[in-house]
Amino acid sequence: MELDVLVIGGVGIDTIVRVPSLPLDDVETIPVEPIETYLAHTGHGVALGCHLLGLQTGVVDVIGDDPEGMRIRREYAELGIPLRVVLHPSGTRRSVNLVAPDGRRMSMYDGRHPQGLRVDPELWRPAIRQAEHVHVSIMDFARDALGDAIAADRSISTDLHDWDGRNDYHKDFATASDIVFVSTSALPPDGVEWILANGRADVVVAMAGAFGSYLHVRGEPAHHIPAITFPDRPVVDTNGAGDAYVAAFLTRYLDGASWHDAATAGTIAAAWSCGSPGTHTNLITAETLALHTRTFG
Repeated sequence: MELDVLVIGGVGIDTIVRVPSLPLDDVETIPVEPIETYLAHTGHGVALGCHLLGLQTGVVDVIGDDPEGMRIRREYAELGIPLRVVLHPSGTRRSVNLVAPDGRRMSMYDGRHPQGLRVDPELWRPAIRQAEHVHVSIMDFARDALGDAIAADRSISTDLHDWDGRNDYHKDFATASDIVFVSTSALPPDGVEWILANGRADVVVAMAGAFGSYLHVRGEPAHHIPAITFPDRPVVDTNGAGDAYVAAFLTRYLDGASWHDAATAGTIAAAWSCGSPGTHTNLITAETLALHTRTFG
């Protein structure tokens, strides 16, 4: 295989506004620190995280022929991560994220693309044939790649983010993936059970932020993986922590590690990412992960 991981969809631009508190005061003007923009979003976080952990990683996506899209193509070339795109007139996805001093955030997401957007599957089919594993972001166009990845007998992962267990939009991704990540923020008590009962997942990882994560392996009792902290890296920004978790989890999975060891790696990587401001600005490297795995593993 030429690629360890192919990431389909989910690259965009974040604008980060560091605010005094969340929720915001009800006033007309709030002075803030300098506003910054970053190459970001969930697919980029997973791809960059896997790349820094030593995996051969590629990305395919739909972006705009706009300054943001030009920035994405330029920075991917500089990173050395293969990127194949379709340009769409709706533009490039972007978000404005408000970040409080304690790292909590509120994200305003501009998905840009029209509902029902479909693209030529040759965007991803050649890359799927080259990849060992396919991570499919929950972009609407990307759902069409799920069947191709299954037909090619590739392992598949997805992140459902704040799925409420009911929204039909997410269900194709939930049922087609072998590894499902999902936030507990809106997940109902039967959410994980639904995924395991209706899909092909071997494992569901429910991520609970400061409360850690819950590892649900098919046929086994759920296992809680506590969150960790780094005394010398206080939490300053939680943007991209879930993506860091996913990248480290997939890296250890592809190394042949146990589900528990993969979740431990994800926990370490997520905690590390929260110690730097901005989105995906200082994701963990293979050397640093190995060092801290000896401490926390």
